[in-house]
Amino acid sequence: MSSGALSRSQLVAGLTTLGAMLLALLLDNSPVRAWYDIVHHVPVSLRVGEFAIDKPLILWINEGLMVFFFLLIALELKREVVEGQLATPKAIATPGFAALGGMAVPALIYTAFNAGDPEAMRGWAIPAATDAVLALTVLVLLGPRVPSSLKVFLVAVAIFDDLGAILVIALFYTEQLSTPSLVMAGFGITALVALNVFKVTRTAAYVVVGVFLWVTVLKSGVNATLAGVAIGLAIPMRATQGGRSFSPLRDTEQALNPWVALGVVPVFAFFNSGIVLSLASAATLGSPTSLGIALGLFAGKPLGILGFTWLAVRLGVARLPEAVSWRQLAGVALVAGIGFTMSLFIAGLAFPDPEAFRNARLSVIAGSLLSAAVGVVVLMKTTQPRFNPPEHS
Repeated sequence: MSSGALSRSQLVAGLTTLGAMLLALLLDNSPVRAWYDIVHHVPVSLRVGEFAIDKPLILWINEGLMVFFFLLIALELKREVVEGQLATPKAIATPGFAALGGMAVPALIYTAFNAGDPEAMRGWAIPAATDAVLALTVLVLLGPRVPSSLKVFLVAVAIFDDLGAILVIALFYTEQLSTPSLVMAGFGITALVALNVFKVTRTAAYVVVGVFLWVTVLKSGVNATLAGVAIGLAIPMRATQGGRSFSPLRDTEQALNPWVALGVVPVFAFFNSGIVLSLASAATLGSPTSLGIALGLFAGKPLGILGFTWLAVRLGVARLPEAVSWRQLAGVALVAGIGFTMSLFIAGLAFPDPEAFRNARLSVIAGSLLSAAVGVVVLMKTTQPRFNPPEHS
């Protein structure tokens, strides 16, 4: 895919997600609000004999549909580490340090506001995440004004950010564990490893094992979306069949990308963005939890990214992206404070109480909008539009 086509696809995906978010806000502040809430909690059951999974629709979306989002993240991570932007230690250093700072400092800011409240501290990881789709959409909207190296840097930071979020979810947002289900999940992971070792390329094999793994992980108490990560990492990067060499991973990624970008993420956004906007809800933005989230995204992200990048450059283990100034990097660091999708996902895990989750969502949206607005202003002032000179006959 050409860079122009890629930019257009990123723009469409970002605008679709933004549209879904705005539609949810509109419906939840209209006379049909009751219907929006009813749809959220429609019971959906899957039953085979004595085995049953009974969950409201919102949890099927957040723990079922989002598996495909995490699967795509795993595919992108593996591709970049094996033969992409993160394939060498030198390539890893700059975005790696930036992502580490971009996760650590927001978490510290949140902790500073909420250290005395054990329940509130469950949300410490909410401002540590960056929404790659929406952040890239902002850069794409700025067009040729933004150097391509800045976009590459943001993509790399987002990849590390996603990896960090996956580890955080696995380590800190796991419920009470079921040993029998974990053992069964272990068999599923073993089967995926065997498929990889024997270079099995048929999608059906991974689907069958993947469904089994998802069910066992769901029943184990570990967040079920992590099954998508295991499936993605198992798909072979390279394979040969009938004398023809091809990439099952790339083929799967390309096939899955439009469905996730234009389907899964917008649906998730629609079902997780409905917030009643009122003076009472706005007043919650002054609470320690809300301040920790909003300021973590708006201030913590840029401070962490810039500070850790400066440290890496100072130590001589990294360098600034090509043709990029520190002021431009500050603009992108601000844009990285858009933490929508992954932040909302973590908020749902951290705050099962509907009121606490609603306040967290409003704070994520406020911090993300502020980050986007100020980031755009900084980038507009520190970069100049570039135009290709006219060709002469």
